Amino acid sequence: MAISYEILKHRVFAPITQEYGMRDTLLYALGICCGDDPTDPRDLRFAYEENIQALPTMATVLCSPGFWLKQPDTGVDWRHVLHGEQFLTMHRPLPPSGKLIGRQHIEEIIDKGQGRGALIYIKRELSDAASGELVCTVGLSSFARADGGFGGPSGPAKPAHKLPDGAPDLVCDLPTWKHSGLIYRLNGDYNPLHADPAIARAAGFERPILHGLCTYGVAGRALIRSLCDNDATRLKQLNVRFSAPVYPGETIRTEIWRQEAGLAGFRCRVVERDLVVLDNGKMVYA
Repeated sequence: MAISYEILKHRVFAPITQEYGMRDTLLYALGICCGDDPTDPRDLRFAYEENIQALPTMATVLCSPGFWLKQPDTGVDWRHVLHGEQFLTMHRPLPPSGKLIGRQHIEEIIDKGQGRGALIYIKRELSDAASGELVCTVGLSSFARADGGFGGPSGPAKPAHKLPDGAPDLVCDLPTWKHSGLIYRLNGDYNPLHADPAIARAAGFERPILHGLCTYGVAGRALIRSLCDNDATRLKQLNVRFSAPVYPGETIRTEIWRQEAGLAGFRCRVVERDLVVLDNGKMVYA
């Protein structure tokens, strides 16, 4: 079954209401490896309930419809889908506990051509359930590698953020843990690729890989620490492209360029393999 542009573009998603609490916020922080040094107040700000702040990247796991592209009526071969990009805009700080309503729609589907795949852009708006105020907008692109050539529009794709030439202005190394995938999956992504060694090997990996959104969360921590004096409420936008997977236990180095007031570019690499895993990153902050 091939993609039908009109059917997939206008797919209807039911609103999702989610109530979350302090335990969920703490679990998310542990999932992105906060607390490697349990005496470090920079991590305890997110991993201990006293005066806690919610990390804004936690919005990516809230009110999620799950891996809906696996449903047969999408026309997508889900076995060949990759997480391409992640976008996040914060309209107000994410509270440590609350009740949100998520409303999702498909922004666009780009047909890259036969044998070249398709890009599916998805947007989810999270609003406070009581006031109706918009808290944040979560976006992503999925790269459907096996589904090009269905006759959809050929563009435009969203442009990548250009990083400056030369050495970064700041570098922040943060570790992941060997058991990080087993913790992070408790936020709701139970894909066995991140937990089952046999399934990981069948997919071509030497062992389970880390969730891409876990790597994204670690990058968010590094940027908040480096540019926002560890104040999560100052992060306004965080966009990035995924370029390679991380293995749990590897160190993620975030390389940061100050580009103008309130704007930074970044990329992440794993130190152990000197491999870029997140690229063309853009951060807007107060």
